[in-house]
Amino acid sequence: MSFDFAAARAAMVESQVRVSDVTDVAIQDAMRVVPREALCPADWRTLAYADVEIPLKGGLYLMRPREAAKLLQTLRPRAGETALAIAAPYAAAVLQAIGLQVDRLDKGDLKTPKGDGYDVIVCEGAVPSAPAGWLAALAEGGRLAVVERSGPMGQAKLYLKSGGGVGVREVFDAAPPMLPGFEPAPQFAF
Repeated sequence: MSFDFAAARAAMVESQVRVSDVTDVAIQDAMRVVPREALCPADWRTLAYADVEIPLKGGLYLMRPREAAKLLQTLRPRAGETALAIAAPYAAAVLQAIGLQVDRLDKGDLKTPKGDGYDVIVCEGAVPSAPAGWLAALAEGGRLAVVERSGPMGQAKLYLKSGGGVGVREVFDAAPPMLPGFEPAPQFAF
């Protein structure tokens, strides 16, 4: 008997996404069709729709579906916008399904994107703070959603570039794994 990924995908949307106040129908619809299992290593595919982070190559992870959905909803993505997905293959696929043009940055210098003028930037890993290069890559009116953490728990934050400045607000608690190379420096304490 083969695993029913379509049923697991539908159950994920109903039991993890919708119940977490993700009311954006475009995000729900995209998550119902994007084959998350295709992004997973073979031995993790049957857990693609479980409430867990999925380890990928290079120390990267797929964010829990609930947290990915909430992070995407925070961005208010709209078809036709340009997006940058940093270490965020699932978010990239969902944004593409919604109708955004998506560039991916999965390797190399993750702190300094090559392009700029993005309407939306999203990252599925945690960082101590949003790098200046990510904020500089935003277009006027652009939004960045990322989890910032220095301890066991972090905060998903939304950055908005407007009027030459960047504002930020906390959105929800989350604790995805740290992005490789972004781990905070150890601090001495008595």
